[in-house]
Amino acid sequence: MIPLYYYLVLSAAMFSIGALGMLTTRNAIKLLMCIELMLNAANINLVAFSRYLGNIDGQVFATFIISIAAAEVAVGLAIVLTIYRVHGTIDFQKIKEMRW
Repeated sequence: MIPLYYYLVLSAAMFSIGALGMLTTRNAIKLLMCIELMLNAANINLVAFSRYLGNIDGQVFATFIISIAAAEVAVGLAIVLTIYRVHGTIDFQKIKEMRW
């Protein structure tokens, strides 16, 4: 059995990569991917602690988070496509105002 420490280190690394990506990227698609990476890091923590403690609560909660994240991606991509159609770019630095 793999120790809990390995899962926590993996989760911390994934969360750090996602947070660094959110701070440095200007592309909307990359920003959405970084948010998903951070959500998946939280899911790894939930499942690892659920397995370590011997109950199923963390796994059920992670399943709900995955389903909500799928809906969030669908809405986020729809917003990004609308912004691209209106402004012609998805670079957040070039879009000065979000008014139509």
